[in-house]
Amino acid sequence: MNSFGRIFRISIFGESHGEAIGVTIDGVPSGINLSVDDFMADLNRRKAGAKGTTPRKEDDTPEIVAGWVNGYTTGAPLTILFRNNNTQSGDYGNIAKTPRPGHADFVAYKKFGGYNDVRGGGHFSGRLTLTLVSAGVVAKKILGNIDINAKLISAGGDANIEKAIEEAMAKGDSVGGLVECKASGIPLGVGEPFFDSIESVISHLAFAVPAIKGIEFGSGFQAAAMTGSQHNDPILDETGRTATNNAGGITGGISNGNELVFRVAVKPTSSIGIKQQTYSTESGKVEELEIKGRHDACIALRVPVVIEAITAIALADLLMIANGLKSTNS
Repeated sequence: MNSFGRIFRISIFGESHGEAIGVTIDGVPSGINLSVDDFMADLNRRKAGAKGTTPRKEDDTPEIVAGWVNGYTTGAPLTILFRNNNTQSGDYGNIAKTPRPGHADFVAYKKFGGYNDVRGGGHFSGRLTLTLVSAGVVAKKILGNIDINAKLISAGGDANIEKAIEEAMAKGDSVGGLVECKASGIPLGVGEPFFDSIESVISHLAFAVPAIKGIEFGSGFQAAAMTGSQHNDPILDETGRTATNNAGGITGGISNGNELVFRVAVKPTSSIGIKQQTYSTESGKVEELEIKGRHDACIALRVPVVIEAITAIALADLLMIANGLKSTNS
């Protein structure tokens, strides 16, 4: 559904062109110093503005409406709200009849009997990643000295990101990208076997981010072409430090003391300037579709901070689970 987590639990709500979007975070410890300014650096990284991003501009100013008083979290559920101001809903008037290829328009129409909000993608919109980024800011405060950094390392299969985006824009098309995330300072022993492994929890959250189509940890899919002697990471000392890091910092689903490393594949933006063919729910025939509205030529440009956020959310929940198990067994 729209909630995730066992102890650090997030619930997101709202639509792209509705009055507001937001997130409620349960399990936030009391006494965390928090201000609107704490959110702005990461929220600004997610904003449009760079070449290849949508011209839609929103203030994206967080309103902390519950679980916070006098600059500190109270221990009650924390709710953060974002108002939608710069909407052009008229651009989406024909989507109910001609669903866009690559978008959730058709499946949402079928699943919700035509009652889904089609404006800007509604609840399926990438705009809701704003709520994930804000939850990530809170999670990072819980994580303390754990350092998380993600960056776009290629676009359209090319390490020359600017060139790939310019070529796509010239054609009225779009490109995807590859985002790499690294996290250091994670204590050894975080994560649980099988269903709550670090890979499981991060992957679950990663695929909640619109446009993510793949994920790999450490050497990832290259491991399929390696031998055991090549892939195994020799352990060097009692801290778990290894000579190589093909495992990406995770063994048996549990942090092994090395840097967490993973990559996500971001698909090309589905809304493009090139005319496409799509099925019309009104005529029952395939018709030509010309998409209007404001869209990113490369949505991957704005994804790194979102991936940092979901990593922080996953690790915050797993650390709380680990601490709870330790206190129970003590």
